[in-house]
Amino acid sequence: MSNYENVDTKFDALKVCVLLATYNNAGTLPFLLKDIRTYTKNILLVNDGSTDQTIEILKGFPEMETASYSPNRGKGFALRQGFKKAVELGYDYAITIDSDGQHFAKDLPAFLQALETSPGTLFIGARNMDQPDVPGKSSFGNRFSNFWFKVETGIQLPDTQSGYRLYPVYRLKEMHFFTRKYEFEIEVIVRAAWKGIPVKPVPVSVYYPPPAERISHFRPFRDFTRISILNTVLVAIAFFYIKPRDFFRKFYRQKKWRQSLLHELFHPHQSDIRKSVSAGFGVFMGIIPIWGFQLIVAIFLSVILKLNKVLVIVFANISFPPLIPFIVYASYRAGAYWMPRTAREISFSKSLSLSAIRYNFSQYLLGSITLAIVSGLAAGLITFGLLKIFKQKTSRAS
Repeated sequence: MSNYENVDTKFDALKVCVLLATYNNAGTLPFLLKDIRTYTKNILLVNDGSTDQTIEILKGFPEMETASYSPNRGKGFALRQGFKKAVELGYDYAITIDSDGQHFAKDLPAFLQALETSPGTLFIGARNMDQPDVPGKSSFGNRFSNFWFKVETGIQLPDTQSGYRLYPVYRLKEMHFFTRKYEFEIEVIVRAAWKGIPVKPVPVSVYYPPPAERISHFRPFRDFTRISILNTVLVAIAFFYIKPRDFFRKFYRQKKWRQSLLHELFHPHQSDIRKSVSAGFGVFMGIIPIWGFQLIVAIFLSVILKLNKVLVIVFANISFPPLIPFIVYASYRAGAYWMPRTAREISFSKSLSLSAIRYNFSQYLLGSITLAIVSGLAAGLITFGLLKIFKQKTSRAS
């Protein structure tokens, strides 16, 4: 069996196709298609409203699956149409390759080999960004993208801008995307990672032609603005939804909650000060008057401040329903010290209500902040003292 037959057989066995989204790349497209054809017949091309000779070129490849439309809708839209078509044709995976001549078909077997080792993974072709012909703006843009991808997902990758990728399209078919231009290639890998799809690199070669010969449809100002807006949205979603969601999933999967809490409380690799600050901060966030957002903000800030997230969450639950009336009443009492002339005396049993909070909000606000600070400091000091006592008893017993 020839090398071509062996590779082409793998494409069929793994249900993989090669997907090209092209727009006015008539100069490089025929050579790339012939190069890909030496490895596989499973080729799907989406013509994204090309106005050059692309249609005539495609007539020379009648056996190839194609989809064309007009006008140009953007790379992201073309890829999404390609994913949908690939699934309809029975493929589980699609290897995307740019049609501008930067990528080489010789790297296709590397994706198949990686897929055999790790099925269901999204692989990104990692270029050598240190080679001499890489444009400075590409190198900077890649570092910029890598940084935000790590912030949004916690995953470190060497190249997040490469268009040479292997997508598990069968795992993406139920996902709904909202971008259609270049920024789609950022959205899809971030949201795939959030969905639990592994994202890994595969080393690939890259060719950057001389500046006079380069064909790029990237519009620096407009597309960079789109990417920046997208990253802003993704970061907000990551910190206010994804990271809290992942934390709770991990925490609630642990059956032995008491042992988990004790482990975090007496974790030998964390200082007593850090544990005490985490406990005090949790109490502070549990009382501070941002009802409905206390836990989300607490988790977000605990990540930023590098606190013990388990302790922060546990102690923040001081504001669970049975204690809320007592916290509100104590807040009113504390607020009275700041407003001696206008403070209103309320009865715990008769006048404690939402309307009372609304009509005496200043007193409640000042009091709740005061109570949060005092209670947080007290909780931190008590935790620190208890940890010291526990260590002393442990050392004596040993």
